[in-house]
Amino acid sequence: MAEHSVVFSFFLIFTGAAILASLALYTRQPLLIAYIVLGALLGPYGFQFISDTALLADMSHIGIIFLLFLLGLDMQPSHLIQMIKKATWVAVGSSVIFLVAGYLAAMLFGYTQTESVIIGAAMMFSSTIIGIKLLPTTVLHHRHTGELVVGLLLLQDVIAIIVLLVLYSGQNETNGAMSLIMPLLALPLLIVVGIVLVKYIILKLIHRFDRFHEYIFLLAIGWCLGMAEGAQYIGLSAEMGAFVAGVALATSPISQYIATNLRPLRDFFLILFFFSVGASFNLGLIGQIILPAALLAVLVVGLKPVIFRLLLKTIKEDNAMSWEVGFRLGQISEFSLLIAYIAASAAMIGQEASHVIQATAILTFLLSTYVVIFNFPSPIAVSDRLRRD
Repeated sequence: MAEHSVVFSFFLIFTGAAILASLALYTRQPLLIAYIVLGALLGPYGFQFISDTALLADMSHIGIIFLLFLLGLDMQPSHLIQMIKKATWVAVGSSVIFLVAGYLAAMLFGYTQTESVIIGAAMMFSSTIIGIKLLPTTVLHHRHTGELVVGLLLLQDVIAIIVLLVLYSGQNETNGAMSLIMPLLALPLLIVVGIVLVKYIILKLIHRFDRFHEYIFLLAIGWCLGMAEGAQYIGLSAEMGAFVAGVALATSPISQYIATNLRPLRDFFLILFFFSVGASFNLGLIGQIILPAALLAVLVVGLKPVIFRLLLKTIKEDNAMSWEVGFRLGQISEFSLLIAYIAASAAMIGQEASHVIQATAILTFLLSTYVVIFNFPSPIAVSDRLRRD
């Protein structure tokens, strides 16, 4: 492609997104749907206006990193620790149930045992992007529902990291055990380093130069991405590093100023993320995978609210809130897409099984978004009564 391809790609993505988003708003559809559909239309398996999505997919990952950083900025450490302790049983119990359900459904369609286990593992997690994106700011900051959703998503992220480490160790069997142990030891180290750096360096710089708004913006981005890279270096995920970076800054009065100024940047990269999800899907395999993907999607969207409701009742949560949390977590995760990519590249699963996971992710993103925006408060609700930001 020509050397202006990135600029041309951005023109197609954001102009197309603006057009489809306008149509979506006029027809009362969620904006996330427009971005995924646009990716499928313009990507290498659609009209091929954008033939190489690898760079865009890599850039879109920054949106997830910023999302977790902003999420951390909104979390007071004491509340977070208390909620994680309370929700651990629910996160672990639900993960086991969804693993078994996904495994049995995959076996039913004739996938191998290894493929079925990996498909089941992909069903365990809910999407951090969908869950947080559809939470109103008031609920995220001040409501028990928001704290519980965030706590469960964080615990699922930890489980997802363990699953990814198992896949990585399967690719490199010579030091498999060590590759599993080191990240578990690295997480406490990352937290301690983050707290120390914020206390003795970051906050001192902010207090000294807080009148230079451009500098605060630059420092926040550098801190977020620096911790994300540091986490990857020691075997954790970039998202985990970004979240720790945010939580370490959460007790500072400057945290909300940083969060407000970074939201447009986050949204820019998240549009790229949802576009890349649609663009990376091979439309030619739809005939082979539509039946198992549709069954898994219905299973996830229908079963997750019920399971979360039952498990949350065991820790004395009220009925209405338990249902709402279950519906907000009623999809699979961007981590599921990563599991599909890694397992396929390591030849643990075939392309068909990988695309079943990808198709299930896209379908559950769409279905659960519709369920939430039509029934619960959210920033992109189609009803004025439910729209909250």
